[in-house]
Amino acid sequence: MLHRIHEAASYLRSLPGLAPAAGIVLGTGLGGLTKNITNQTVIPYNDIPGFPTTTVEGHSGNLIFGRLSGIPVVAMQGRFHYYEGYSMEQVTLPIRVLKMIGIKQLFLSNAAGGINPSFSVGDLMVIRDHINFFPESPLRGPNVEELGPRFPDMSEPYDRKLVGLAHQTAEKLGFTIQEGVYVGNPGPSFETPAEYLHYRIIGGDAIGMSTIPEVIVARHMDLPVLGVSVITNVSIPGSFDKNTHEDVQEAASRAGSRLIALFSGLLPVSPYSPSFA
Repeated sequence: MLHRIHEAASYLRSLPGLAPAAGIVLGTGLGGLTKNITNQTVIPYNDIPGFPTTTVEGHSGNLIFGRLSGIPVVAMQGRFHYYEGYSMEQVTLPIRVLKMIGIKQLFLSNAAGGINPSFSVGDLMVIRDHINFFPESPLRGPNVEELGPRFPDMSEPYDRKLVGLAHQTAEKLGFTIQEGVYVGNPGPSFETPAEYLHYRIIGGDAIGMSTIPEVIVARHMDLPVLGVSVITNVSIPGSFDKNTHEDVQEAASRAGSRLIALFSGLLPVSPYSPSFA
């Protein structure tokens, strides 16, 4: 694993002018944020040694380097999922690589189903905490001390400063965001009504099939994380509609403008951005 991480990072460092301070992962239907990145350099995943290839509709499969609100960033236009058949090492390898090339903070987004009855389709939910139902950890196996400790602390998986700033930024932009607990499942099937009820009872507010492995790896490397879910469908007791991937993509795309505004407004005031160095 370490060899693949170094190989991919060395390739990206060899390209001129790429020095990102923040990493952004764009979930299903949320790739439109890249239109706001200026001075772009686009690197297809297929060009990067050791990178997997995304197979999910709505995930383009590029690294986009450039500037967002003046801050140098790299955006993953599409992520990798455990349900695609990749190992957890492959799913999280890009996060390791982005840390190796210099990012100081990680912004994660995803499309998620709402299981909190106060949520509506199109809401943004900043993630306060998560509940992990993935069958395997990305840290399973021998620990690599160069990357992080054997037993990383997870008392603050999502950076409290960034969560607070997300609320402040949204308020300045004229909209409110929800806050809650994200439940992560391996997928790729959507949940049954009984499962939705179970996850709500144990404290979940939204559910999806990504993000948590990336957060675990980021915290292993002491990388601050902000996570935001776009609520693309709501499934609560007594109101269960059929879910399709196409519906999720469409709902995420409609809410994308507010996610773009949130990330764009938050980056310049983040304590981990270069202007605060």
